[in-house]
Amino acid sequence: MEPAAIPTDQDLLALAQGVAAATLRQRLMLVTAESCSGGWIAKTLTDIPGSSAWFDAGVVTYSYEAKQALLGVDPRTLERTGAVSEETALEMVSGALARFGAGVAVAVTGIAGPSGGTPDKPVGSVWIAWKRRGGYAHTRLFHFDGDRDAVRRQTVAAALIGVRKTLTV
Repeated sequence: MEPAAIPTDQDLLALAQGVAAATLRQRLMLVTAESCSGGWIAKTLTDIPGSSAWFDAGVVTYSYEAKQALLGVDPRTLERTGAVSEETALEMVSGALARFGAGVAVAVTGIAGPSGGTPDKPVGSVWIAWKRRGGYAHTRLFHFDGDRDAVRRQTVAAALIGVRKTLTV
């Protein structure tokens, strides 16, 4: 599921078009909850004309306070595991589904760099979570290489690939 190279804008658009077709086919709405990608997933999806037929909302939550207020992330989770953790990604994706009428959601939280990394969580560490309404969430930790732009592009691609997989399971 990991992108093989740094995706181009055309690569991201192609992935988004696949997500659009799958979402439309299943008559679902999609919501995104983003941190390190800064809304890039939502932007890529809404670059497609007619996206309002299947794209519900996108939320960008960088701060702990925003994650709590907009997505319902438990402050104890943030204190215990930090923003870049499987637990936070799971709460973000579940919160996105709970707060919007969507049928499928993706959430990303990570360290795009160039600073902010630690030995335990180096730059390029990104947790992504996917969930369908009524189903179980799935998460994956990625370790992307490159500069900030490269990490964010790979995050968007991996998120979209995972949404497509979530829609076909």
